[in-house]
Amino acid sequence: MTDKKGIGTVETQYYTFAHPPGSFILENSGRLGLVTLAYETYGRLNNERSNAVLIAHALSGDAHAAGFHKGDENPGWWDNMIGPGRAFDTDKYFVICSNVIGGCRGSTGPSSIDPETRRPYGLDFPSITITDMVNAQRLLIDHLGIEKLLSAAGGSMGGMQVLEWMVSYPGRIRSAIPISTAARHSPQQIAFNEVGRQAIMADANWKNGYYYGKEPPDRGLAVARMVGHITFMSDRSMAEKFGRQLKNRKEFSMFGADFEVEGYLQYRGSSFVKRFDANSYLYITKAMDNYDASRGRELSEVFKGIDARVLVLAFKSDWLYPAYQSLEIVKACKLAGLEASYCETGSAYGHDAFLLETEEETHLIKHFLEKVFLRRVNGEYEI
Repeated sequence: MTDKKGIGTVETQYYTFAHPPGSFILENSGRLGLVTLAYETYGRLNNERSNAVLIAHALSGDAHAAGFHKGDENPGWWDNMIGPGRAFDTDKYFVICSNVIGGCRGSTGPSSIDPETRRPYGLDFPSITITDMVNAQRLLIDHLGIEKLLSAAGGSMGGMQVLEWMVSYPGRIRSAIPISTAARHSPQQIAFNEVGRQAIMADANWKNGYYYGKEPPDRGLAVARMVGHITFMSDRSMAEKFGRQLKNRKEFSMFGADFEVEGYLQYRGSSFVKRFDANSYLYITKAMDNYDASRGRELSEVFKGIDARVLVLAFKSDWLYPAYQSLEIVKACKLAGLEASYCETGSAYGHDAFLLETEEETHLIKHFLEKVFLRRVNGEYEI
């Protein structure tokens, strides 16, 4: 169901693979049997199967990227970018978004039932990597009968997945759109994630990851989200949104949420624990920290031979994933001989800009995808 105002009502679908006695082999030599990926699709796959676009989500995202679930008034996390006439135009493209392996929103992760023990995995869940996430996505793309993606796009951790598609499956994508991301985490980025992990593990309810069926480590996870949310915003956006405004109080309390920004962070933390699993937070942030698209080599060497157009987007106020990391990706693409474009937008939103600056992103992405979709080959347009 679509209309010019958006996608309309959508349903999450599920793809299960690695049925026993088979298994899904992970990058670190671990194995998973009976793996499920939650995913959603928007638009229609054309007869040539050449118009498929994969959207990869960030740390706290999921498969519900656009439209509305029945009975839920909250749209998908990138609804303003996906739909008729939008950046990822569903009148033209078949858009796919799946929840990553290791997640907690329908895909197999630490909170899932281990088919061998019939109990939630907890910390018995094997370590996962960005490469594992992409390998699972590739199996989903195979299942959908798509030989080559028109594009893979995503921001933050989603951008890492896009880079991994370029590296692991260069023959399976025609273009890539990494947004507000990095080929590898800096020490500062790792440090912020480690603070979040320590907050979770310091919660008495964490119980070494085996808290399912008991009181979950909500306080630790809420603090982790509060720390993360600070990094998503810029100093300017926080000043404009909150300033030093007090929460309806004339006097300071000893340790209460006196300032609006304190109340906002507490709200963000408490709402996050209602939809996310603490162990998934641990596993996914560790996968992000361990990722290195270059495999310890020069990134340009890894990119050599890739036949894909690349559009890299960054935002000036993003201090969590600063623009220099995007420029490193662009430089590596150029040195490797790839056709790469770069745009750095002067948003005040910080890292959140990739979710909020939809007008600028829409303009850039629409034109980029149109050029890729209608690329001229031997005097004729390739569709």
